[in-house]
Amino acid sequence: MAQARKDTKPQSVAALKVEIKDLTEALQRERADASNIRRRHEEELTNLRNLLKANIIQELLPVIDNFERALKHIPKDLEGNEFVKGVAGIVKQFEKTLSSIGVERIKTVGEPFDPKYHEAIGIDEGDGQHEVVSEELQAGYCLGNDVIRHAMVRVKTI
Repeated sequence: MAQARKDTKPQSVAALKVEIKDLTEALQRERADASNIRRRHEEELTNLRNLLKANIIQELLPVIDNFERALKHIPKDLEGNEFVKGVAGIVKQFEKTLSSIGVERIKTVGEPFDPKYHEAIGIDEGDGQHEVVSEELQAGYCLGNDVIRHAMVRVKTI
């Protein structure tokens, strides 16, 4: 073992400092890379979760639409009926559940027409230059900044 020590050349203090500096920088780069990988992984998981939520919600929206249509066409003699109140409660529960997971209904009537959120089905020509939503034909929904479904609307120029 004494022989091994004699064969190794002693390094100067300056060379050791340079080597320590290089190794420290390499370690810092590795730590930064690992941190970036963790951050990207979390972002991808969040995006995947939002995509899955959006897909499930898209499947449920026709059911919600049908409940809302049914409530709009209640015969006069059934308006105070307990069954009808129960169906209205189901619609409110759907809305509350969607809200709790971050889904928001797109504002329509009276709002300026925005193709990012609205899909114009018809336009009522008016005197002005500004397009305003005059009627909602089908509700639209957003999850955060992403549109799940555009609101189908009629537009009026004012």
